[in-house]
Amino acid sequence: MKNLMNNVDTLLAESLDGFAAAHADIVTLGVDREFVRRKRTKPGKVVLISGGGTGHEPLHAGFVGYGMLDAACPGQIFTSPTPNQMLDAAQAVDGGAGVLFIVKNYSGDRMNFQMASEMLDQENAVVIVNDDVAVEDSTYTTGRRGVAGTVIIEKILGAAAERGDNLAQLLALGNAVNKATASMGVALTSCTVPAAGKPTFQIGMHEMEVGVGIHGEPGRRRVPLASADEIAQELTGAVLKDLALKAGQEVILLVNGFGGTPLLELYLMVNAARAVLEKSGVKVVRFLTGSYVTSLEMAGCSITVTAATPEFLALWDAPVHTAALRWGI
Repeated sequence: MKNLMNNVDTLLAESLDGFAAAHADIVTLGVDREFVRRKRTKPGKVVLISGGGTGHEPLHAGFVGYGMLDAACPGQIFTSPTPNQMLDAAQAVDGGAGVLFIVKNYSGDRMNFQMASEMLDQENAVVIVNDDVAVEDSTYTTGRRGVAGTVIIEKILGAAAERGDNLAQLLALGNAVNKATASMGVALTSCTVPAAGKPTFQIGMHEMEVGVGIHGEPGRRRVPLASADEIAQELTGAVLKDLALKAGQEVILLVNGFGGTPLLELYLMVNAARAVLEKSGVKVVRFLTGSYVTSLEMAGCSITVTAATPEFLALWDAPVHTAALRWGI
């Protein structure tokens, strides 16, 4: 695998410097690049902080800005950031109304964010994202993994924080959106961690991994490569079953690329997933398509569905201005 880099040891630092320079109107870096923060914070607002290992860009730094996160803590590739990073980020963006941590359900992330929560002087709470329906337990976590549904949760909570919701309201809302959100993915190729220099897993030219995680961890099973319609049926069907959606339910549909799949194919998957949902009587009223929660250069995609309420949709439609997501401004 070929990479655009100078040195494995400086890859993250140099990437963060480039990101901050390219989006200097929106974000700035914390001391020693411990976190990415909003350039302009809003006093009196609950601040939202997330983070995790890098290699999933634009998650999480790409969602720092108006209407989403106030700060994001990047760890090394596929490695949780430290509690000190989270603590320093919370203190740097404190608006005086408390801190809400948004945490994907991976053991390292949960442990370190919990430690930061206990060390923090400010009032705070934690929302755990566990939208992946593929497996209950994996190499990285106990229970369902947090994957692309994180974007939907961060967007809706970000809008609610901007309108002035308090910490308790945001915690309840975050848990409600998480409960209403389900995802499942498929990998066509492996990712390659630069430090390792070889694929994380081996997969044949005519095989696919159904239910793969965003670190390349195994899914439900390895099967022969199928058509896009068949893949959409399996992924969307699993999500429909998990959410137990009734006919007439309105939903948000996110088709997320893992980093190595072109938009041409992702929009084809949008069409295929929409057909499965509509056949079940479920109406897609909002779409988001692109590579938002990636696994380096892994080819494949995930399908995320959120059962929408009028409040969820109003918050989804609210203005947002980040490096990776922006509308209404």
